[in-house]
This record gives sequence, C-alpha cells and structure tokens, in this order.
Amino acid sequence: MSKEKETEIDFLRSEVKRLREALNELTPSLSAILKRRGFRIYKKEPSDDLLIPEKKFIDGYYEMLKRYSFRLFLRDVIKHQPLFTLQQVTRYATKEVTDEYISYLVKTRLAAPENNAHRLKKGPIKSFGETLEWFVAEIFKREFASEAVWGVKMKRPGIGGDYDLLAKIDGSILYMEIKSSPPKQVYQKEVSAFLDRVYDLMPEIAIFFMDTELRMKDKMVPMFEDELKLRFSEPPEVIRIERELFEIQTERPKIFIINAKDSIINNIEKVLARYFRRSNG
Repeated sequence: MSKEKETEIDFLRSEVKRLREALNELTPSLSAILKRRGFRIYKKEPSDDLLIPEKKFIDGYYEMLKRYSFRLFLRDVIKHQPLFTLQQVTRYATKEVTDEYISYLVKTRLAAPENNAHRLKKGPIKSFGETLEWFVAEIFKREFASEAVWGVKMKRPGIGGDYDLLAKIDGSILYMEIKSSPPKQVYQKEVSAFLDRVYDLMPEIAIFFMDTELRMKDKMVPMFEDELKLRFSEPPEVIRIERELFEIQTERPKIFIINAKDSIINNIEKVLARYFRRSNG
C-alpha cells in the first residue's frame, strides 16, 4: 500500500472517530437507551481482580495489552502469583521478550523483585478476566469513540444479568461476551447463557469474543450450531466472514463470533463495518 493511500485511510478513520464523538453527544446515553428497554445497571466495573497500573502508566499499559503475547504472559503471572520466576512465565515469548515484560511490570509498579523471583504487588488476582474486559472497553472508547461499560450486572427475572461489556455505537447497543479462556475451557452452557442474554436484551449487535488465536471452527462454531438447533426449528446458518470471524445469519440481532487472530481492534472494526454496511444497504 502506498504512503499516500495509508495517509488517506488514517484521515478517514480520524474523521469517522470525530463524527462518532459528535453523534455520541447528540444521542441518548447508554443507560438511557437501556432504561427504555426495561434494563437498569445496578453494578459495573468491579476492581477486585483488576490488574492495571496507576493512572500515569495507563496509556502505555493499554498499548502493551494490544500484544497477544503480553496478555498470555499476564495470565501466567496471575497463575503463579504471588511469586513468579522468569522460567515460569516464558511459555509464549522468547526469554528476552519475557524479561522485557517483567521489567515493564517493575517499571509500572505492578511487580517487584524478591530474591530470585518477582512478586505481583496487587493480589490475589483470581483471573485475567476483569483486566481483559477493561481493555476491550478501552478499545471501544479510544479506537471507536464509543461509550462503553464492562463487568455489568442487571437484575433480570430468570435470565443471568451479567454482561461482560456493553457499548453504544451510533445510538445502537452492542453486547460483547469476553472469554479469556482457550476454547477447550468453554462449555455449551456458556454459549447457551450468552444467547439467553442476547435474546433478552436484543441488542443491535452481539459479539462472542475469545482471546485466542486458535481455530474457532473446530469447537466454538459447532457448539453454536448445536445450540441454535435446540432453539429454532429452522436454525440460522453460521457462516465464515473471513479467517476466524463468523456471523450467525439472523435479521436481528446481528450475532458475531470472533477471536484475537491478527488484532482485536481490526476484528472489531471488521464486524462493525459489516454491520453498518448491511444496515445501510
């Protein structure tokens, strides 16, 4: 791609972001849109298991979390807390890169040296889940100029009111289920619970996201196909958009299944672009 073309694309992206920021000011808030549908947020954004540094390091930390290997590294750090060694957390990157990651945690005061190991200063952290939800919410805010909340709880009779992420996209509601576990640790009941929440809330866009670069066709797509057969006499088809991005062929809501292959940001962008092209076509 030519330098001129890249500059043009960057300009168009900045214009889309600017226009979305303006539109956000003109459309009702996310809480107001939810209220119109009979939903009220009573808890959001818990911090007990949130592994983020103090405010002055947040921007750099956000950039680091864009790296898949850094997110995997943090999972291992949490797994071996409170003390972890270089050898214990060098599964997904080279020794040199992992050493840089440990130095970064020390620099941002998330970890400190102790004897021949390092200690995670905050904890105990139960899982990487809350931190991943926080990061994806930041993606929507920073990259797509969208209002977003994570770790949401809403009181609903008969339906679990736990929503990993809710965002307002140009006046539409987006609901995203965020899984930090690999496919082998996700079960049919979780797919079922996701669809229960989708059809209760009826957002315009719903995304089932897994923070993995493993294939989705092997396990996740078949689980969705099995669940759809239980719910519909004529189940909608699950089609591949490209690579590891899939769409369930329903009129509303638009439901997508994605992973982190290539880039979380790029994959979300592709889903949103597909949604808006279809909606305005």
